[in-house]
Amino acid sequence: MDKITEQMTGQKIGFIGLGRMASAIINGIITSGFMPRENILGYDVNKDTAKYASKNLGIETVSDIVELMAKSSVVLLATKPFVVKEVLDEIKDKVRNHLIISILAGVSLKVYENALPNTRVVRVMPNTPALIAEGMSAVCKGAYAHDYDAEFVYNMFSKLGKAIYIEEKDIDIVTAISGSGPAFYYYIIEKIAHAGKLLGLDYATALRLSAQTALGSAKMMFETPDTPEELIRAVTTPGGCTEVGNNVLNNSNIDEILFKTIKRTAEKAKKLGG
Repeated sequence: MDKITEQMTGQKIGFIGLGRMASAIINGIITSGFMPRENILGYDVNKDTAKYASKNLGIETVSDIVELMAKSSVVLLATKPFVVKEVLDEIKDKVRNHLIISILAGVSLKVYENALPNTRVVRVMPNTPALIAEGMSAVCKGAYAHDYDAEFVYNMFSKLGKAIYIEEKDIDIVTAISGSGPAFYYYIIEKIAHAGKLLGLDYATALRLSAQTALGSAKMMFETPDTPEELIRAVTTPGGCTEVGNNVLNNSNIDEILFKTIKRTAEKAKKLGG
């Protein structure tokens, strides 16, 4: 980290919304040493959720947004997208050179910048594997955010797995691929396991085989310089078992199905913020 990022790490960050993703982020930045728990506080409209976060994460929780804004210099929005306008209404008169971070799908930087003029905003699309520090997060900065703001956010989310910088015009596609993507991979892993069950293998064994194979295959893509096509060829013996399976895939409409899945998810992400 550079000096500016280190200085920002010493500031207090307030979370508006303390659900699973916010809890994953908080846990990641504490356990990685990126920020001490004393520098983190949170607010949630659901008192039970706030109490759970306080007990399990050891952070300070406050009774209202006014107190959170007064005590924080960085504010991370982790509410549902459909309540964001209400939240922005609550904080618009409380913003005093705060850095605002949003992890809300479908809510554009313009929404924040129109509601909070001249405010530094960085938008992030994380995903649920952040819960086990294997997340994929995409970071883009608003018109008034500084490079060091984006760097601070990038470094924070890197503690939850991997992070990349993107332009906002691409964030709805990112939402479809990595934000919603875990659900699609879970579906494929489960269907392969189910096929094993139908062929006579017990389901628990089939699921373990399928999930670990998916994990190992993904790691191979990160840890070798080979392209996906080269990796496929490395597994495929001419006239062998894998070639037969490849032929089934190549002769199906799976490309079309996956394209439609990502396209429709991206379209929905675009509409989410209203």
